Amino acid sequence: MTGNVPVVTLLTAPGEPEPPGLASLHEQTELRLADDEPSLRKALPGSEILLVTDFRTEAFARAWPCAKQLRWVHATSAGVDAVLFPEMAQSEVVVTNARGIFDRAIAEYVLGVIWAFAKDTRRNIELQNEKTWQHRDTERVLDKQLLVVGAGSIGRQIAKLCGAIGMQVHGIARSARDSDPDFIAVHANEALHAQLQQADYVVVAAPLTPQTQGLFGAAEFDAMQPHARFINIGRGPIVQTEALVDALQNKTIAGAGLDVFEEEPLPPEHPLWSMRNVLMSAHMAGDFIGWREALSQQFLDNLARWKAGQPLQNIVDKGHGYVPSQ
Repeated sequence: MTGNVPVVTLLTAPGEPEPPGLASLHEQTELRLADDEPSLRKALPGSEILLVTDFRTEAFARAWPCAKQLRWVHATSAGVDAVLFPEMAQSEVVVTNARGIFDRAIAEYVLGVIWAFAKDTRRNIELQNEKTWQHRDTERVLDKQLLVVGAGSIGRQIAKLCGAIGMQVHGIARSARDSDPDFIAVHANEALHAQLQQADYVVVAAPLTPQTQGLFGAAEFDAMQPHARFINIGRGPIVQTEALVDALQNKTIAGAGLDVFEEEPLPPEHPLWSMRNVLMSAHMAGDFIGWREALSQQFLDNLARWKAGQPLQNIVDKGHGYVPSQ
């Protein structure tokens, strides 16, 4: 690419403004803008690079026949399931993602949810609003067992942070690792049910792939301990929502902290809204102040590597749907 001006298409969600921090992109590329299927079909012919900020997009799959010159797709998200439709996955187009940007913020979110459950924060707020003084004993997190399902970069940050406060952290990954600097042990996928039986807290930090879609259903919640809490900061479709609701209503598990859902936004009539053993947020666990600018800089850094003929960072293994651990 040295000496040439690359053609870049930026695909945003409908009505979404251009991300901050991309001013230099106008100067060093031929930049085309799209926010739906018709505009993307118009922009893709001749484009070598596609920058995707809409992690829910279906427009790319529908406009794929127009992407004849495409060589690189960058997703400004950790999950890349929206851009890994079969034709794309089988192509020679390189995919990169936002690995590393959200890891620490998500780990802090998980730790906050764990402490909120342990210290009964929801009830504290309710009692404060009622102006009621009610003493209770609360839990400690020291030596509690945490199972992180998905031992990639986000899972590793969760393990580091929670391990630092004395939790006993195990992981689940495609293959087992007996020796790991951040986990007591990393177990293979086949050991999921056995590890669920031991955990006080279970955190889903896995990407959405054909292998993880619907991974947590009735059998998995039945395998958990009645006092255990379930936290999902991965992707909503990894969890079968009806099975989770049943487990919470029947007290099969003690509670859930949810940042992602099968259907987003969560409908106002959904029973999860009114459950006192549920803590929820609006798919924002990793969104710290300044995250948009950080994503833009990450892409610009990779673009500089592209133009210099250097290897790209954060290349996704399209067969597995994530960036392999280093």
